[in-house]
Amino acid sequence: MRFITKRAAILVSLLFVFSLLAAACGSDPTPAPAAESTAVSTEAPAKLTKVSLALDWFPWSNHSGLYVALERGYFADEGLDVEIYVPGDPSTVLQTVAAGRDDFGISYQPELLLAREQGIEAVSIMALVQHPLNSVMSLADSGIVEPKDLKGKKVGAPGLPSDEALIDTMLRYQGLTIDDVEMVNVGFDLIPALISKNVDAIVGAYWVHESISANNLGFDLNIMRMEENGVPDFYELVMVASEDKIANNPEIVQAFVRGVTRGYQDAIADPLDAVALLKELKPETDLAIENPGVVLLAPLWATDNGVFGWQEQQRWQDFADWMVASGRLTSADDANAAFDNSFVENAN
Repeated sequence: MRFITKRAAILVSLLFVFSLLAAACGSDPTPAPAAESTAVSTEAPAKLTKVSLALDWFPWSNHSGLYVALERGYFADEGLDVEIYVPGDPSTVLQTVAAGRDDFGISYQPELLLAREQGIEAVSIMALVQHPLNSVMSLADSGIVEPKDLKGKKVGAPGLPSDEALIDTMLRYQGLTIDDVEMVNVGFDLIPALISKNVDAIVGAYWVHESISANNLGFDLNIMRMEENGVPDFYELVMVASEDKIANNPEIVQAFVRGVTRGYQDAIADPLDAVALLKELKPETDLAIENPGVVLLAPLWATDNGVFGWQEQQRWQDFADWMVASGRLTSADDANAAFDNSFVENAN
């Protein structure tokens, strides 16, 4: 029995040797799978292009689509390493973008038109919010319900050049002018100034954010929407790039717009999930404000034609005409040059 076992072992060994010899003498030059795997693993990863994005305010629900794009790799898929940050002075975003110190920035349609007339070469490449968020607010028990109720009252404002024009139009809509109120610069401490009754009303506060923070503090507000009181419908927030960037690095602009579009498409589909992601990245996010706020805000990200970021030529022209009529612009001829739809067209 032991002999048979030993003999079988010898036969097996001989067969193994013959198989090795046959393999060595074979003519098949195909590389082994292991060699192929090693070759692939040595390839260097593609280098990402660094770009900066200056926000208009601290991160909140309106920025959630940007952080979705960052966290889910949509910018990286486009070859971009995007730094999203809050500048020390958000009012300078148009200047820093036009000068090339920032690649992209978030600003406002009225401020962009004013800046361009002053020679600041920034262009809106997409509209993030399709309708005004800015509004006039008063305490519910103040008796100030309509613009005409503001006569003789103090109105707190953050000091942006367009705010006086906006409230002046709302007042004129009901037979008054800005001379009928006292404007008070309170910076961005709008809600504290209102609830402490240092002012009777405020302009510049967002009805999807500050109004909710006031409610959470136990204060009910009256809200006067601008587009319902004589102000032409406008894009509250726009994404801007410089004319130089658009002319000389259009591929970077296009890649960025594609990433932003994907992020906001996710946010529109599930706004609360987008805010939850923002909370993970920015723990200071107040969900008691942002969760109800984003439910109001998300419909304003959507466009009538389904193309995220789309901008209507007529809306730019009408608003520029209004700014001329209100004495804020000297000409509306630049309205068409202030925005560029080509990148959103190619991103959807």
